[in-house]
Amino acid sequence: MFWPMVDGFLILYQLGICCVYIMFVASSIKQVVDFYWMVIDVRIHMVIILLPLILLSFIRNLKRLAPVSQFANIITFAAIGITMYYIFKDLPPMDSVEMVGTASGFILYVGTTLFALEAVGVVIALENNMQTPKSFGKPWGVLNKGMTFIVILYTAVGFFGYIKYGSAALGSVTLNLPNTDILAQSVKLIFAIAIFITYALQGYVAIEIIWNTYLKPVIGNNKNVLFIEYVMRAIIVISTFILAVLIPRLELFISLFGALCLSALGIAFPALIEICVLWPHSFGKFKYILIKDILLFIVGILALFIGTYTSIYGIVKSFQ
Repeated sequence: MFWPMVDGFLILYQLGICCVYIMFVASSIKQVVDFYWMVIDVRIHMVIILLPLILLSFIRNLKRLAPVSQFANIITFAAIGITMYYIFKDLPPMDSVEMVGTASGFILYVGTTLFALEAVGVVIALENNMQTPKSFGKPWGVLNKGMTFIVILYTAVGFFGYIKYGSAALGSVTLNLPNTDILAQSVKLIFAIAIFITYALQGYVAIEIIWNTYLKPVIGNNKNVLFIEYVMRAIIVISTFILAVLIPRLELFISLFGALCLSALGIAFPALIEICVLWPHSFGKFKYILIKDILLFIVGILALFIGTYTSIYGIVKSFQ
């Protein structure tokens, strides 16, 4: 009962990322097209990228996605550098923006932070496909090195991006870059390309779980098994596309999936699993591990319900 629940949250989270990716790519392309050509609804842009996304999802081997992902990382760093240039250009003083937000805004922030930092599914897949998996979780291994850099980078972009744009900041700070500058427009296209080509990487985990754990055992030795797998992959991509088209609210979607999935996957479930593993005599002096895990579990559950409610309320309100 427990593991199917974990699988469900993990699948939902990874597909939620795919929805956000579709929204981001379409929104970035829309800003460029609107300025240089004609104004087109963002949903039309989503339709245009649908078929390429389906074809990209047909890549079945994670290692074949690695070079593509590496290329995406390289151009992403270049785009981040240009973005920081625009952020620091004529940066206003800190007292020009509101320093303390609302309670509901803080809840959305928690969901957004969880979404940004906790790549639970990709982490598992990455470790399993490494030549030396033991190097992944060492005190100064791949995970900690990568996360240290990412946290510093995200904090810098988020902090200075808010100082620059304040309450006018959009779901992605790149969408705030000026439409009149070719360099700024190129950043939007670079990020759109980078996110587009890593879509398959994010969908890989959900597809693997759905196929290998639930569908393939049922299908068995069917001679059309490969065709069925490709159909399933296409259906999954189309499902994320439909959800993105129905609710094209980038920042609220990010917070929703962060609160709904990662508060459970990243906080509550690990605490519960550790309790089960160490039960009943391995909780340390004064049972500090048990106390810590209980507190984490409570925080995770509260973040799940309160964050999900706040995000859904924001989505509903945005349509009114």
